Amino acid sequence: MANDYYDILGVSQNASADEVKKAYRKVAMKYHPDRNPDNDEAEAKFKEASEAYEVVGDEEKRQMYDRVGHDAFTSRGNSGGNRGRGGFTDPFDLFSQVFSGEGGGGIFDGLFGGGGQRRGGQQQGAKLQYNLRISFEEAVFGIEKEVEMTKPAQCDKCSGNGGEPGTSKLHCGTCGGSGQVTVSQSFISLRQTCHTCGGAGEIIEKKCRKCGGRGQVNKTQKIRVKIPPGVDTGSQLRYVGEGEPGAAGGPAGDLYIVLIVEEHDIFKRDGADIVITEMPVDYVTLALGGTIQVPTISGFEDLAIPAGTPNGKVLTMSGKGIPSRKRSGRGDQHVVLSVEIPHKLNKDQRDKLESYRDACDTKTHTTRERFMKSFKDFFKK
Repeated sequence: MANDYYDILGVSQNASADEVKKAYRKVAMKYHPDRNPDNDEAEAKFKEASEAYEVVGDEEKRQMYDRVGHDAFTSRGNSGGNRGRGGFTDPFDLFSQVFSGEGGGGIFDGLFGGGGQRRGGQQQGAKLQYNLRISFEEAVFGIEKEVEMTKPAQCDKCSGNGGEPGTSKLHCGTCGGSGQVTVSQSFISLRQTCHTCGGAGEIIEKKCRKCGGRGQVNKTQKIRVKIPPGVDTGSQLRYVGEGEPGAAGGPAGDLYIVLIVEEHDIFKRDGADIVITEMPVDYVTLALGGTIQVPTISGFEDLAIPAGTPNGKVLTMSGKGIPSRKRSGRGDQHVVLSVEIPHKLNKDQRDKLESYRDACDTKTHTTRERFMKSFKDFFKK
């Protein structure tokens, strides 16, 4: 069982983004391998803290973690490049990004060896989000479906390097091909991303005519999406390496599929529970008791109505709700009973109802009697 990410960083689950970042800085500085040479335990804690911060420090990933825990980040394996266990960013790159900023150039670049970019200008691709609308039934029971989407892909003409085939790249004269320049301030050396080549270390001699030097083009692709039972609007599915291609040979980003569940005409959701807001029941069954058939997601089920059940009473059918993603089993179904007033009565039916009305008194309708008495007491004042 993996350690809780909040415990690793030493913060509460309600900690703000600033508090999480400060906590990570403190732990990462304490266990950084440069400060703890040949200490495998410290290096393990450094990597563990980086993994925790990558999740808790990202709003979308944090919401996923709070909902389903570590399982949200183990759906697919390693994507290669600078991605670590379960698709996490290299801990040393993450450390540099946090202390230096995404663009590099911070004081810790010189102290700890490098910014957010890898040598040669490698950069991880951006993450992508795709909103997928599904039906209520698909959300309840789960489904596997093929989704067609248009997203950036590596240019097949230049293989992603941005240069026209047959042409070469030139060494950047500003940084000498390293992708970074060094600026000395007092006794501290600061390494910054080269502004001429953008950290690539090379300059494209002639840009690819198909992609314009970007190294990627938009393509329509089909992705097989497996939706588990019990998802709801806002649930996210993460696909490692299915986002934008990386730059200069860097790994691709991740794709997040955000689900939007359509509403149902009868069933309303409350987490894993289902609510039927209005189940018509005839007056006699409410008064005398009986059994009615109620729709559930598994088919019609019998529901016992106790004698004397009032209009608006809520009855619960245990285990007849939606499969829960947080615990085993299913939620419950809550049924709100609504008295059905008969219409278009024939003479015999009317005569019997009138006889019933004449036979009733305050003992059979105590609620009305109490209601009327409260008004009589009000007017006496």
